[in-house]
Amino acid sequence: MIEAAAAGNGARPIVGARPIVRGKFIFIGHDKFYVRGVTYGTFRPDQDGHEFPVSEVVDRDFMTMAANGINAVRTYTPPPLRVLDAAYRHGLRVMVGLPSERSVAFLDYRTCSRSIERMVRAEVRARAGHPAILCYTLGNEIPTSIVRWHGRRKLERFLERLYYIAKEEDPGGLVTYANYPSTEYLQLPFLDLVCFNVYLESQPCFEAYLGRLHNVAGDRPLLMAELGLDSLRHGESTQASALEWQLRTTFSAGCAGAFVYAWTDEWFRGGAEVEDWKFGLTMRHRQPKPALGAVREAFAEVPFARDMRWPRMSVVVCSYNGARTIRDTCTALTRLDYPEYEVIVVDDGSTDDTALVARECGFRVIRTENRGLSSARNTGLEAATGEIVAYIDDDAYPDPHWLMHLAAAFMEAANAKHAAIGGPNIPPPGDGPIAECVAHSPGGPTHVLISDREAEHIPGCNMAFRRRCLQLIGGFDPQFCVAGDDVDVCWRLQQRGWTLGFSPAAVVWHHRRNSVRAYLRQQKGYGRAEAMLEKKWPEKYNAAGHPTWVGRIYGGAPYIRWRAGRIYHGMWGTAPFQSLYEPASSWIEALPMMPEWYLLIVVLIGLSALGACWAPLRFAVPPLLFAVAAPVTHAVRSAARVRFASPPPSRFGRLKLRLLTTGLHLLQPLARLCGRLRHGLTLWRQRVTSGFALPRRWTADLWSHRALGVEERLESVELALREQGVVPRRGDDFAQWDLEVRVGSLGAARIFVAVEHHGDGRQLLRVRWRPRCSTGGLLLTTLSAGLAFGAFRDQRPWVAAVFGTAALLVTAWTLGQCAAATAVFLAAIRKIERDEKRDIPV
Repeated sequence: MIEAAAAGNGARPIVGARPIVRGKFIFIGHDKFYVRGVTYGTFRPDQDGHEFPVSEVVDRDFMTMAANGINAVRTYTPPPLRVLDAAYRHGLRVMVGLPSERSVAFLDYRTCSRSIERMVRAEVRARAGHPAILCYTLGNEIPTSIVRWHGRRKLERFLERLYYIAKEEDPGGLVTYANYPSTEYLQLPFLDLVCFNVYLESQPCFEAYLGRLHNVAGDRPLLMAELGLDSLRHGESTQASALEWQLRTTFSAGCAGAFVYAWTDEWFRGGAEVEDWKFGLTMRHRQPKPALGAVREAFAEVPFARDMRWPRMSVVVCSYNGARTIRDTCTALTRLDYPEYEVIVVDDGSTDDTALVARECGFRVIRTENRGLSSARNTGLEAATGEIVAYIDDDAYPDPHWLMHLAAAFMEAANAKHAAIGGPNIPPPGDGPIAECVAHSPGGPTHVLISDREAEHIPGCNMAFRRRCLQLIGGFDPQFCVAGDDVDVCWRLQQRGWTLGFSPAAVVWHHRRNSVRAYLRQQKGYGRAEAMLEKKWPEKYNAAGHPTWVGRIYGGAPYIRWRAGRIYHGMWGTAPFQSLYEPASSWIEALPMMPEWYLLIVVLIGLSALGACWAPLRFAVPPLLFAVAAPVTHAVRSAARVRFASPPPSRFGRLKLRLLTTGLHLLQPLARLCGRLRHGLTLWRQRVTSGFALPRRWTADLWSHRALGVEERLESVELALREQGVVPRRGDDFAQWDLEVRVGSLGAARIFVAVEHHGDGRQLLRVRWRPRCSTGGLLLTTLSAGLAFGAFRDQRPWVAAVFGTAALLVTAWTLGQCAAATAVFLAAIRKIERDEKRDIPV
């Protein structure tokens, strides 16, 4: 028997390890704990008001559960200690329900809300530390009408208060809330794990919604708090088959576990026995249904079925002087739960003990000269023998089921076009306060998702490829020695028509930089990689030199929007799935976080300094103050929202962490800017310097004896441009032009093509192109000229000279870029004309 309750608050002594959260999963000690649970109750209350059967029935139920592979029980009301003791005897963990939703409609009354808080405090205190407790649940499915009545912010704050009350009484206990699709929009980042009750009878819909919920959960475990099917309406055999695929889908999708609703058909609610629903695995008198056997078989093969045929996989670790962290990587790779895989360590000219550490684990080590990251990854690709090649960094280590989740994602029929699949990378605990601040700062490795399961970019520390696809594109580009290779390879794969996938359960733990200097050096390297990528993929970048992602960026530091999201409720709040829709990323909101914003601050400082010579320039002081305040405000807001995994006990210690995080938010764009400027990614850059032509509107008429369509003609122009080393941009569905060549941020040229067919078999190709000055360049020129004129009128010749020179330089630079773009088009058209005269196929 468990020892009696301790004096005072009734807390139980802890026997054995308690459940803890590590990334996307729950662990007990060093072992991953998959929740294989059933719901229990509610039952007719006994004389003490507890909604549980007598001890003999509870003991028999728990014994039967354990015999069928069940290891967790969910209750909807706080179980008495006798129930927790029985669960402990049979090796079951209990999700303790705290029914705050039963009176949540009266949150408008302070007395009622205080009574709920007292209830949570008392119930957690009475059970704190009990070894059978899995976690506490702060209510179950608060009705959507009640949430809309109070407003989501009020409910979120109320649940947060309850969370911290529970943590005060049981600091080592996990706390969650059982949500459901009708209030999916509730933002509860403080919870230890994310729970949802989901009833979907379509497997494709269920799989898709799990992908959505994983993105809602982020780096926390996702637990199905209820799933099931009514055997009264659908039949017992249908219930059994549905539960089997629901459970297998749940675990293969990377969930931390699931609770089947319910253990028995015996169900008491609203003062009466419920007779018109039968969700139980057993009947009212505990006779088993076929569903119990299906659940037992599904639970026995978590997370994947034993008869799955897994492809051979090759794991490649590239390292340069990574002896300090690669031991953790290699140790974790030896513990992978996967039937057939190899590990190849490429030592890229290390001068430390990297190769020695890798050989101690029995891995194949290939030593090369120091040629950079991409070259090392290509060396690993050449040596790999698996169908799938997975890459992990030497400062990261994988979850035991990492390869299984990657391989399973490749094997899904819906992912046949996926050439690569990635997963999340999570900072491990215990790296120190600086590493934790870096993890909550911008510039970390992130994934970009087009949808819940399709990616636009996957970071290099956790990515896997079909070996055939990676070989067909020639592997990684060796020019990317430190960073940028993952972005480049993703874009090249998508250029070939393949897609990228994302598996939220394929987790690796990735150490962040443990010093401010190392972090800033990394960001400078990323700035250099951005400059290299922009030169190779100019069509992927805007005029300011930033990539134009189609998808949404996940992970890393949160992006704080100034505009609130909108909640889809449906008419009268009746939609079964109610989500929070974030506004699309606005470039105006993102401007203060861009590296070039610091250049604007420098310009405004210069204008303010000139204000000492000419009074009207003192009006630059308010914009300067705004330019400085905008990034500072964003940094402070971002740091204030950070939840540190292990905050210092003192208020001063927590304040230091937030100040450091704020500082990193401000320094990161500056470090990125240094890397970008040093390697040519500037606002005044010019991509094309092959010649100049008069920047005016040109028209060309070309006769041809070949009847080609407009698309083929434009492709010939595009090809001619690419032969000059120019990558044109295609017009979208609403553009009144066909191709654009952007030389820099100030000037470009656009082309329009028309084809006219003649009866004698000839074809007239009409081409019109014209230069285009950017709006920003025109505004800058006009502003500089206006200020020069004003200063000259006020007899301030030095100030007038400064602004006059600026206006002339911007004008000359704009005309030069327009002239260069015009020359490029002119050369391409002349080449096509020569080919037509020679009758050479284009």
